[in-house]
Amino acid sequence: MNFVDELKWRGMIHDIMPGTEEFLNKEKISGYIGFDPTADSLHIGHMVQVMLLVHFQRAGHTPIALIGGATGMIGDPSGKSEERNLLDEPLLRKNQEAIRKQLSKFLDFQSDRSNRAVMVNNYDWMKEYSFLGFIRDIGKHITVNYMMSKDSVKKRIGSDSKEGMSFTEFSYQLVQGTDFLHLYNNYNCKLQMGGSDQWGNIVTGTELIRRKAGGEAFALTCPLITKSDGTKFGKTESGNVWLDPEKTTPYQFYQFWLNVSDEDAAKYIKIFTVLGQKEIEEIIIEHNKAPHERFLQKRLAEEVTVMVHSRSDYEGAVEASQILFGKGTNESLKKMNESTFLSVFEGVPVYDVKMNVIQNGVTVADLCAEHSKVFASKGELRRLVQGGGLSLNKAKIDNPEMVVGMDFLLNNKYLLIQKGKKNYFLIRIS
Repeated sequence: MNFVDELKWRGMIHDIMPGTEEFLNKEKISGYIGFDPTADSLHIGHMVQVMLLVHFQRAGHTPIALIGGATGMIGDPSGKSEERNLLDEPLLRKNQEAIRKQLSKFLDFQSDRSNRAVMVNNYDWMKEYSFLGFIRDIGKHITVNYMMSKDSVKKRIGSDSKEGMSFTEFSYQLVQGTDFLHLYNNYNCKLQMGGSDQWGNIVTGTELIRRKAGGEAFALTCPLITKSDGTKFGKTESGNVWLDPEKTTPYQFYQFWLNVSDEDAAKYIKIFTVLGQKEIEEIIIEHNKAPHERFLQKRLAEEVTVMVHSRSDYEGAVEASQILFGKGTNESLKKMNESTFLSVFEGVPVYDVKMNVIQNGVTVADLCAEHSKVFASKGELRRLVQGGGLSLNKAKIDNPEMVVGMDFLLNNKYLLIQKGKKNYFLIRIS
């Protein structure tokens, strides 16, 4: 597999240093991407970089995932308008382990193959540097003029900047360059990759390798992904779409991909899956025959959800999605865990009822018209029952005097009331 060709047809190259493709075709090397450990989970904004490493390993090269334990203590100025909070070492180490676990779903760290993935933390070598040692060994090789020519620096010290830039952040590109030099010397690492906003920091590393080690190194960046309407990719009303199922449930994750536009889905299926070019073209052709069926989005959502979570999580998300469209059953509701259940019914009106009401047994009529206000009156409820329009936990109610007890509860605390096809209400037992 030609790594650069693969990225080109997928639309995953923004900048590439001259000679990179020829060099990669000539020998197997190591290449790295840095990941910011300021959270204990990656989100889908990181996935473009993750997929770069996936394709790099598939092409026979060795991917290195660098956790920025040291750089996370400084703060990267790229694309930022202000200084960010600095983290302590124990928290950074905890976040590193969580990120390693997530990356293991994408990259082979374990096998005996010669190009198995490597994870490193730049704190392990940066902590040994004294300030005098650093400015002597590294600082003297890169001029201030060179550093100030970078866009990330210009924007922060220009006339439009209110805050300016601390020396800490100004030195960031030197620290990142030191990472590249260390990996070059110790891991045969001759390529650094990242988002397009990292170009300036990355080429500082290639320059440092050239000046200090007399070596040759290369740079490649991918575009920053946006949605077709120009808004930021990976953000929802509730914030980031995380890879950690505790932060973003597999159902919410699946729904994100399912709901992207046709235009975005055609772009994302190339970037976020390993499906081949011919298969993707066939999927798009099939989708265009009946766009309302959302065949493209469904396949994209399947591929990414299985890769990030699991096949069973994907199947659970599909089953949960069907509930809102009338295809769910009492059994599928009972199987659903609480976080998924609450994700599916997010925004549905909730009524709280005391536990002793259910423990003693209560009729559907009393539960829905007296102990909660799902119905304004028992008469309204009875009329709906007669018309066959009331369900409890997806089972039709044909008798308003049916007694509801503890064995009806979902996740030991919920009852799902459905009026007609689309009106849902939750009763929460407390």
